Amino acid sequence: MIERVALFVTCLADTLFPDVGKATVTVLERLGIEVVFPLEQTCCGQMHGNSGYPSEAAALARRFVDVFDGFDAVVTPSGSCAAQVREHFEDLLGGDDRGVPARTWELSQFLTGVLGVEDVGSTFEGSVAYHPTCHSLRLLRVGGAPLRLLQAVPGVELLELPDAEECCGFGGTFAVKNADVSTAMLDEKIAAIMASGAESVCACDSSCLMHIGGGLRRRGVAVRPVHLAEILAS
Repeated sequence: MIERVALFVTCLADTLFPDVGKATVTVLERLGIEVVFPLEQTCCGQMHGNSGYPSEAAALARRFVDVFDGFDAVVTPSGSCAAQVREHFEDLLGGDDRGVPARTWELSQFLTGVLGVEDVGSTFEGSVAYHPTCHSLRLLRVGGAPLRLLQAVPGVELLELPDAEECCGFGGTFAVKNADVSTAMLDEKIAAIMASGAESVCACDSSCLMHIGGGLRRRGVAVRPVHLAEILAS
């Protein structure tokens, strides 16, 4: 029985993309779920772990567990952050995670897998190409959950993205430390988005959409990056 649901908003939504966090709450409340926002929440430690600082990552993991323990579910609009919690906290904390990782869900997983919902009462006009981000695809294995949610939205024309499963080149600090490789990967992703003919590109991670969106703007491509939560909240 899901009674107490907490929103883990993530660093990017908190600092750069607050509308994604608001959209997540809108979708959940539309389904009759009361969402709690613990003010004590901070980073999940993904960046620290990926950059080779396990002690710092473990400290943030312990804080995450302390903050979100006691909730029936923790929902986040980020496949990469959900993957950090679900896949890495056990090792970081030596198994002392109080079951919090197992109760932490990326939004599309929670809607389709936990609530068993695909139609969330959305409306949207326009063509959309879906980019399956690496963490949601390879670690969380969300599969077709985001696509089923998009297909259930009246007005969405879902277009195929060529080579959809290829990385966009962001990878957090990878884009900074390996800028040339990252840019080459981004070039290929943008070419695929343009080939799809879509008006918008959708994903489950603001981080990848930030990377893709920046590339689109610099190239003068009029394709709008939009988070899955924003489409579902519309």
